[in-house]
Amino acid sequence: MMNENLYEYKNGDYIVVKALENGVNVIGLTRGKDTKLHHTEKLDSGEVLLAQFTEVTSAIKVRGKAEIYTKFGVVISESQNK
Repeated sequence: MMNENLYEYKNGDYIVVKALENGVNVIGLTRGKDTKLHHTEKLDSGEVLLAQFTEVTSAIKVRGKAEIYTKFGVVISESQNK
């Protein structure tokens, strides 16, 4: 019998982050009692990252100017170079 929670995470939501400038940071945050940073990626302009919410990842933070594609639509984050 498959663990339903494990199945849910294996089929978790995805996002796509497309950097619109150099130095965009994508930060994975943990789930649980204390939210902690567990993974970071730095993207340069034009680079794309596909990320998934998992058993470990409960939130994804994007720092810098980027297009973020989700099942809810597209969000454009602001540049930090203001």
